[in-house]
Amino acid sequence: MNIWPGQSYPLGATWDGAGVNFALFSEHATSVELCLFEGADGKEEIARIPIAEQTDQVWHVYLPEARPGLLYGYRVYGPHAPEAGHRFNPAKLLLDPYARAIAGMIHWSDALFGYTMGHPEADLAQDERDSAAVLPKCVVVDQAFSWGDDSPPRTPWHRTVIYELHVKGFTIRHPDVPKELRGT
Repeated sequence: MNIWPGQSYPLGATWDGAGVNFALFSEHATSVELCLFEGADGKEEIARIPIAEQTDQVWHVYLPEARPGLLYGYRVYGPHAPEAGHRFNPAKLLLDPYARAIAGMIHWSDALFGYTMGHPEADLAQDERDSAAVLPKCVVVDQAFSWGDDSPPRTPWHRTVIYELHVKGFTIRHPDVPKELRGT
């Protein structure tokens, strides 16, 4: 698999028609891995790509062979110092906060927690179980949209009317709205 440095902007996974740029902000991370998955359920991890490039606290990589539909997540390494607010745990797959789509369902499990449930140290005890199998995955999407033969209305501003209303207040007593739907 080809790996290029990529760009720090925009954040998230961005398909440019030839490949995908991945960018993730983390101020205190010491390293980041991009995890790629395949299959309809996204349970099979097919690659872990160390992200070597970092610009202004943004970790970035470009995969020229990646396409829309690719499932991914991140593993972020750094200090585990709960007293300082740092709970880095590479055993836990992280969703991209800038992901444009998520695939799969969450399957509740103790592996989702960053700490060991029932441990005497409570939430200070780091849990080493891998959470990837029970977590949804991020999806690379193609943001291009073909409008077909549709076009903007091109209504001049002096003829434009913008009307705002509160749905509940407008429908709560409206006689044409069925009683069970009023105010909703």
